[in-house]
Amino acid sequence: MALGASHRLQDGIDAVETMTRFTLAVLALASGVYTYLGVRSILDGSPTATFFAAMIYSAAVSVAIYSFWTYLARFYPHVTSVAARTALLGIMALGCAMIIAMASWLNAAALAGSAALEQHLAETLEDYTGDLDRAHQNALAAQSLLPDIQRTQERFERLADQERETGALTGTTGAGSVVQLLSQMASQLTELENGINTSRERVTSLFDEGRTHLATMRTLVSAPGAIDPRADQFAAEVVGLTGVITSLEQTSIAPSVKRAAEDLSLGFIAPVADGREADLVNRQDQVMETIRSSVAAQSKVLSQAADQILAREPVAERRFVPLSSAEAVLRYASDFIPSWAGAISIDLLPAVLIFMLSVAHGALRRQEQRLPFAERITAAELLDAIEVQRALQARGIDIEAAVASAEAAAPSKAAEVADETEPSNIASFDMTGKAPRKGPQT
Repeated sequence: MALGASHRLQDGIDAVETMTRFTLAVLALASGVYTYLGVRSILDGSPTATFFAAMIYSAAVSVAIYSFWTYLARFYPHVTSVAARTALLGIMALGCAMIIAMASWLNAAALAGSAALEQHLAETLEDYTGDLDRAHQNALAAQSLLPDIQRTQERFERLADQERETGALTGTTGAGSVVQLLSQMASQLTELENGINTSRERVTSLFDEGRTHLATMRTLVSAPGAIDPRADQFAAEVVGLTGVITSLEQTSIAPSVKRAAEDLSLGFIAPVADGREADLVNRQDQVMETIRSSVAAQSKVLSQAADQILAREPVAERRFVPLSSAEAVLRYASDFIPSWAGAISIDLLPAVLIFMLSVAHGALRRQEQRLPFAERITAAELLDAIEVQRALQARGIDIEAAVASAEAAAPSKAAEVADETEPSNIASFDMTGKAPRKGPQT
């Protein structure tokens, strides 16, 4: 039964030899096709030159992969020494690294290049969306000052009306110097309020324009069809959006608010008291001094608030960098692990077949070593041995004496050979350790 198992194992190895060659050829061809697609995506030049360059490179890759795995399939299963197997494993590892470098990443570019470019555009879109939001927030930050300015302006107007109608501040009704000063301060604050409102309209218009660019970019990312034309149009939209973000950064009213706040205090010009009586003049001077102090305090508050707005971090200038499909696959490799696994598996799957053959050959050698010589010899070898025996008898040679002498000398001879040589899988014609040939199954 052991001999039959060895024969069946040998038959299986012989049967899959053609399939192994076919598999290696198909895998090498598949790798060459995807390598061609990957090379075409990164080459520039005329269509004819690009076609031939990609074709030649992919053909070289297919031949190299087929030759490499064919050599290993021929040699590795039959090498038995540890040193030789270790050397071949090192060569296999080096070859696998070279195959990944020259073909697998291009295969991944062909398999996931468009998806990787869409990933790049999507992340770029997300970055620009954040930039537009921050620029919009910075531009609208001065709007938070508007309630304070309105309250102060309304207070000055109310005091002016009260002074004009009831003399609430000086005790004398009429439109005198105090009313004139209060009206002047209210007018300046009204101008500042109008400036902020005008700025808000400009910011809103720019923000709407930026959102239009973002909507177009979002459509380009998810639209069907070839990725290259969409990437070009996406880059054009990025240019427009960058201009909008820059305009929003320059539209901020905060610097103008700070200057206006300082002008309220530094440019304060109080009119001369116009009262006809000395007592009224004194009261007007006191009220105008109080107004000066109030204006200075309000100016300080607005200036500090404007400084906080100006201290906000501006939006950093961002530059859109177009990528080829191969570059995008490398940059976003962690997002396309299945594609990378498939691309590498096409090139390295033959290693699994080689290890399977090695296991089968190793099992066959172990089974054959346990068989006695009588079960390993074939019918043809038996007939040859009978012919040799007859020839020796015809010459009058004593076969039994020759065999006994050979058996006596065999141990010492075997010891000398073991010391000088290392184990090998090459067939030996010594009767004590002959490797079997295929014989009839049992």
